[in-house]
Amino acid sequence: MCPSLGRRENWQPSSSTDPRPVRQFPVDNRTFSTETWNGKAADFLRKVKRLGQARGIEVRFVAKRGKGSHGTLYYGSARTMVQSLKRELPIGTLHAMLGQLGLTREDLR
Repeated sequence: MCPSLGRRENWQPSSSTDPRPVRQFPVDNRTFSTETWNGKAADFLRKVKRLGQARGIEVRFVAKRGKGSHGTLYYGSARTMVQSLKRELPIGTLHAMLGQLGLTREDLR
């Protein structure tokens, strides 16, 4: 753990004569997912419905079960809240919703 940065780092000298450390950070698996999702909540809903139909799982969206523009999406026995279908869906919200439904990003492709 690097005390000045507050995170774990791998330190290696850049050469045998240079005592300065070189930071090496592994590429995170979430990098690809974060850069490629730019859809709306309606796109997410459409993909989940298509996936449920292909897998034979009941999928339904109930707009009345939610405040304002929110609604409840049921995927089999799992459920999650979906925000306004017209707004952009943030990546963190997408990951949380997928986790609540027991799905992954690979399932939506």
